[in-house]
Formats: sequence, structure tokens, C-alpha cells
Amino acid sequence: MANAPEKHLEVELKLAVDEQTSVPDLAQLPGVASMLGTEQHNLSAIYYDTKDLRLTRQKITLRRRTGGSDDGWHMKIPAGDGRRELRLPLEDPAQVPSELLEQVRAIVRNEPLEPIAQVDNRRVESKLAGENGEPVAEFCDDHVTAWSLLPGGQRTSWREWELELDEAVAGTEEGASIIRQATSFLIASGARKSSSPSKLSTALGDSIHTAPKPPHLQSEGIDEDSPAAAVVEALRVQRDQIVEWDPRVRADEFDSVHQLRVATREMRSLLETFEGILEGDELQHLEAELKETAAVLGVARDAEVVEERFLELLDTDESGLIDDSARNHIENDMRADYEAAHAEIVEMLNSERFLTMLDAIDELLANPPVALGEDSGEGSEREGTEGPKELKKESRGIMLDHLEKAFKKVIKRDKLVDEYYHDTDLPLTDREEYVHDVRKAVKKLRYATSAAQQAGVKTGRLAKAAKAMQSVLGDFQDAVTSRDRILRLAGTARERGEDTFAYGVLYQRELDRGNKAFAGYDEAMRELKKAFKKVK
Repeated sequence: MANAPEKHLEVELKLAVDEQTSVPDLAQLPGVASMLGTEQHNLSAIYYDTKDLRLTRQKITLRRRTGGSDDGWHMKIPAGDGRRELRLPLEDPAQVPSELLEQVRAIVRNEPLEPIAQVDNRRVESKLAGENGEPVAEFCDDHVTAWSLLPGGQRTSWREWELELDEAVAGTEEGASIIRQATSFLIASGARKSSSPSKLSTALGDSIHTAPKPPHLQSEGIDEDSPAAAVVEALRVQRDQIVEWDPRVRADEFDSVHQLRVATREMRSLLETFEGILEGDELQHLEAELKETAAVLGVARDAEVVEERFLELLDTDESGLIDDSARNHIENDMRADYEAAHAEIVEMLNSERFLTMLDAIDELLANPPVALGEDSGEGSEREGTEGPKELKKESRGIMLDHLEKAFKKVIKRDKLVDEYYHDTDLPLTDREEYVHDVRKAVKKLRYATSAAQQAGVKTGRLAKAAKAMQSVLGDFQDAVTSRDRILRLAGTARERGEDTFAYGVLYQRELDRGNKAFAGYDEAMRELKKAFKKVK
């Protein structure tokens, strides 16, 4: 059975210091009342990464360390103002644990990990306590010797001070205050701000520049003022978002599923909207893979949204008509659905299919399939006769054309809403589907504004109006999704022989909330149309 890594929140202060500088009286540190003891450790760590340093470039470190109280495999991932540290015991020093590899699978894919640096450290460690005698921080006086194992790497030695907050205060106002005051105190004692973010960075030094770039950073040969460059840059932003949110989804961090889903859907929308700037059969396959990924994420996201709405409905219920049986199912069933859907997501993220999709995205960024006439062929000939200003003007025109196509889709679907939404002869679900179609079109329009902006089109007001429209339509759709789930819960309750009146009460409340959200539709659509005219 797989071991679950120990999780720690690491919030620390790191300062450079000369060899001859004396450690001050640590009991004088603001927020510190006493010392709990001092120990000396001889630590040795081997750091691992891919040949193209994918982890290092993401500010993630993976090491195998011996010595001290925490021998083992350590992985540190950025998390807010600190880092999330995962630890596993050193059972096999020759094999990186799969439980840690899963956390960075979207980054390393199937690339082998190899040693890139060795860092040895003679550490004098002092534990510090607050007024109540409980630990608040750990002060480390580190004498470091390191070797870069990259081509051209060298041996380096230095000294530094670290103050790491105890987990009881890490991420709190008290902890932030200790860090702020300790910075001033230790600098006044002879330390200085470090120019390096980590021991690994210092160890690698200039040898980091000998490593090849990862595929997604190798894009070249595109005129930076061209529409293709703007689209590729917009795609790159979403690629980075997908990779960044992957480990957070695995850790089930708040809003992570939603953000990963947004990134995959935005990338797919960009590929669809700007078809003709980039082209090729591989794009259609990638769009299909992104759609499937978003669908898997959508199951969990819908369960998450509905759960939040159900809990809110229960908290604000004043009718007294929700019986205990219904309340219990409403509170717990969606959580069970979400947990099952989240497990499906993690399985997807570990699949070869998902990793192959990520490789395809990187290949697209490295070698964009630019349509003939955009940046090569005809485009090269134009450069001989047109200056940069003329080319940039032409690029803006091309992007405006694509933006206009996206806007026309919104208008076409809006006309169907205007024609059919209030026609009560049609089933409610059919009428609501017309509104949902507008939502999807507006979302694509909003995504398209970012790429157009890269090409110099002023889309600020349009993006804001599209976001406002999305908000109206999103609130409406959330109510629809919630109602659908209430109907299914009611059906299951009926099969169990339970009273379903409570579900009817909640269904009506969601119907009212949906109608209230839709009341803002016309005004939001008018503003969207005005904003598009300003762009033109």
C-alpha cells in the first residue's frame, strides 16, 4: 500500500552572513522568550531534476537527505507565502518514491530524474520558544559546501542563517510578525538579504545556463508582432496554469478543480476561436483531448458547486419544512459524489493519455503550426515591403476579424434566447439550454479577448463586459444544475419510500434564484454589445 507523504507548511527567512559574524543572543529576537536547546547536525542532500531542469524552473525542489532529525525524501512546492513540504522515509535511496513523483507528474511527465547537485551542511540548530514556553521557530546557522553536477558546475561554499517558523504559527499573523521583526533584528546583527532564493540555486550558480530548455520554452521563428505570436502566448499562459494547478488538484486545495477546468477550457476555446491562424489535424485532436479533460473535471466541479449551494440553502432555510432525513442526504450525498469524482480526476492526471496531451501542448508551443501566409511563405515576402507598424496594424485587423466571429456567435444565440426563452409552450429544460448556449459563446469571446489584446487590440472594456455577462449566466446555470440534482435526490428518496416534500421546497427556491439571476441578462447583454462597438 502506498505511503502518504507527511505534509508540512514551511515559512522561513533566509539571510546571507559572513563567516566571522557572531550569532546574536537569540532570546532577544522579538516574539522569542527563551531557547529550548541547541543541536549540531551534519546534513548531506542530493537534489534531483530532469536534464532540462523542469522542477527547478517551477521553483520546486526534490532531494534525498541524510543526517538530522528528518532523514528521507523531501519535496518542496510553492504555496502562498511559504512552501508545502512533503516527506517520505528513506526506504530506497536509489528510487524516487512514486508518491512524490505523482505530485509533479504534469511537470516531469516520463522524463527520468537524475542528480543535479549535492549540498552538504554543518548546521547549528536552535529551537526558540514564545512567552508560553511553546516552540515558535527554529534558528539555523548553516555552513554550506555544495557541488553542481551540471556541465561546468563547480564547488561553492557559503554561510547563511535561516529562521523557520514552527507549524503552530506558520501562516498566522503571529508568524508573519515574527518574520518581519526577525528580519530587522538579524540584519542589524550583521546578516544581509540573500541574492539566492534557495541553497540549490546557489549550488547550481551559472551552470544552470548549460541545461537545455524544456520544449514549451523553445518556441522560435515567429514574428513577435504577428497574430500567431499573440495566440501562442495566450496558449502558453493556459499551459502554465494547467501544470501549476495539477498538484493542487491532487492535494484537493480549495477551488483547484475549478481553476484547472477553466485553464483547459480556455485553451480549447482559443484553439477553436483562432482556427486559421494556427491550423493542422493535430489541433483538432488536441481540442478533443482538452474537451475530455474538462468533462472529467466538470463532474467534480458540478458536485462541488451543488454541495456549496445545498449547504447554503439549508443554512438560510426559514420554513422549518426540511425533515431530518432529507437534510442528512442533502448534506452528505454531494460530498460523497465529489470525493468519487475527485478520485476519477487523480486517476486521469496519472494516465498516459493526459501526459501525452501535455506533451502535445508543449510541442505546439515549441513548433506552432502556423497557417501559410501568417509568419512564413507569404508573410516573409511581406516583410520586405512593409514596416513593423504596417505589420502590427495588419495583425490587429486579423485578430479583430476573429474577435468579430466570436461576437457574432454570441449575437446569434442571443436571438434564440429572445425568441424562445419566454415561450412557455416549450419545456423549461429546452428554454434553459438556449441560455446555456449563450453562456458558452460568451465564455469563448472572453477568452479570445486575451489573445487579441496581445496583438494590440484594446479589449479591456469588452473583457469586463464579457466577465459580467458570464457572472449572470453562471449564477443562472448553477441554479439549473442544482435543480437537476435536487430532482435526482427526490427520485432516490421516493424509491426509499421517504417524504419528498422538502426537495420540492428547495427546488422552488433554486427556481426563484435562477429567475433572479436571469433578470440581469438583458442589461448585461446591452453592455456587451456597447463594449464590442468600442473595440471596433
